Amino acid sequence: MLKFLLEKEFKQLFRNPFLPKLILFMPVMMILIMPWAANQEIKNIKLSVVDNDHSSYSERLIQKVIASGYFILEDISGSNTEALKSIEAGKADIILEIAPEFEKDLVKTGMAEVMISANAVNGTKGGLGSAYLAAIMSDFAQDLTTEQGLNAGQGFSSASINIVPHNKYNIYLDYKVFMVPALVVMLLTMLTGFLPALNIVGEKEAGTIEQMNVTPVKRLTFILGKLIPYWIIGFVVLSICFILAALIYGIFPMGNLLTIYLYATVYILVVSGLGLVISNYSDTMQQAMFIMFFFMLILILLSGLFTPVSSMPDWAQWISKINPLSYFIQVMRSIYLKGSGIMELLPQLFTLCGFTLFFNTWAIFSYRKSN
Repeated sequence: MLKFLLEKEFKQLFRNPFLPKLILFMPVMMILIMPWAANQEIKNIKLSVVDNDHSSYSERLIQKVIASGYFILEDISGSNTEALKSIEAGKADIILEIAPEFEKDLVKTGMAEVMISANAVNGTKGGLGSAYLAAIMSDFAQDLTTEQGLNAGQGFSSASINIVPHNKYNIYLDYKVFMVPALVVMLLTMLTGFLPALNIVGEKEAGTIEQMNVTPVKRLTFILGKLIPYWIIGFVVLSICFILAALIYGIFPMGNLLTIYLYATVYILVVSGLGLVISNYSDTMQQAMFIMFFFMLILILLSGLFTPVSSMPDWAQWISKINPLSYFIQVMRSIYLKGSGIMELLPQLFTLCGFTLFFNTWAIFSYRKSN
């Protein structure tokens, strides 16, 4: 009986002119576009410079800031008041003001003053822009100390500790390496969640569900017939994403690829089961879409996809504990970036298995079948 149900599901899928194209082209578009758009690296910060010294050192400092690649020199203002007008007009994001006698103070005392004023309307850009400038100042001071033996570092840093960063797992701090595995999870969630949610409702609107209700097909068999096709579709989508990530971004999993497929097997059943539960309680396609979109929005925003869960308020962290998306994102990033194995990820496996049992049991018992 299950064989015929699966045959029916695949025939319905391929008769639809839109769904096969969606399954193939959505992963391609997401992997091609989203890693570049969903990027929290701050670049192209518009800089306004107030150079009150007009010396060789101040010119060298300005050139070093521009050469960093993070800043665009918007204008050189004559005063701080003039530079503030640029910020108010939206032409500049940050002001670098160099004090008078900047070079003279550096040569004589090894100390000089600069002032950084940032537009904090966009707190991320203002905070990171100021941090970038401070780091460039520190590097500039170190250059002077090395070249001329000046005590210039005191003007830019209160500590004389030499810090050598060593980044683990993502040594070049490439944000795409961090985002691509999580975007694969989001894509898998949307496809294998939305499609089952619309499946049973579509049969309700077409009237074919009534024909199923008068057959001797049991509820468990019926739900399995709905789950297995989307489980297979999930594997196809996952494989497409792996190939694109390798070919386009050169991102390969540090761990075993089969471990990802193992966790994906469980996770797809979780979101497909949730979709079937929503489908069982919905009467129209529109109702199912709105309910699924509501849950998807919450799952994605509280999953740690864009912001770390540890940075969220306590109530949001508690919600993330019952969010299956957050566990699979942890799995994907751990395997891709750190090369983690099953033993390190056993808590996530047990939790996802619990979600699978819960949602699919609910889907079986909520399917209202009358003989």
